[in-house]
Amino acid sequence: MAAEYESFRNAADRLFITASAVSHQIKNLEEELGQKLFERQSRAVRLTGAGQSLLDDVRPLISSLDEITARHMRDEPRCQLNISVQPFFASEAFVPRLPEFKSANQDFDIRVDTSDESAEKHPGTADVSIRVFRAPPTNLTADRLFPLRLIPAASAEFRDGLEFADGRIVGEFPLIVHESRPTAWRQWEKSSGIVLPKQETVVRLDSMIAVVRAAERGLGAALVPALLCDAWFESGSLVRLFEHELLTSDAYYVVSNPADAALPAVQRFRNWVLDEFADLS
Repeated sequence: MAAEYESFRNAADRLFITASAVSHQIKNLEEELGQKLFERQSRAVRLTGAGQSLLDDVRPLISSLDEITARHMRDEPRCQLNISVQPFFASEAFVPRLPEFKSANQDFDIRVDTSDESAEKHPGTADVSIRVFRAPPTNLTADRLFPLRLIPAASAEFRDGLEFADGRIVGEFPLIVHESRPTAWRQWEKSSGIVLPKQETVVRLDSMIAVVRAAERGLGAALVPALLCDAWFESGSLVRLFEHELLTSDAYYVVSNPADAALPAVQRFRNWVLDEFADLS
């Protein structure tokens, strides 16, 4: 590099060392070879004949060494595991546990998509997903995690204004309804034996996050996933209105296409999920 720039200082700047260090190394090399390699001038240095001959001999070796070093420094493409999880499950149950999985699996990258609310669907862009299904999907590799249980919940203020007598809710009882489960409240009424008002006000929303937020803000009573709302109940943001839970025919499954199920990263993820959520089944 000193020969290329004809300057010890410029070579030192490129190497991020001092000019005196470059000069000292060249002097040591000249003493070892017993030949003068550079002519020192006031503003520059020039190769001697011996220096030029040495450079011609080692240049191919330097080039080869650069290629070998670059080849070994080049990052190999890392495997990426693409996971799709429904938004509310992701925020309440999955993401809080994800650091543990990532810490134990640092040899591949993880991409989590929480944009798809739909149930009974395995997105084509995902290697593995966690979804609600009414029955085990026949065209996918599927492992059941735990059932979907829905429990009536609302704000504490809403509960305090609730009138209940003789197994019947008296007075106003506005309902918050998830659009994908329009009959859930009637199913809960039938299984609980608690009679709902006949002319209740209804707020319909298209995501569980919106349903829970609306209940938190006092807009009405909502049927929320019992096993996913512990943090809301513990903080007091939501309270249980009744202890009876609606056990639906649905359950959470971890699913993948059969071809993807054999991938090592997918297998590790599936085993981790099954172990992590075993106590909820």
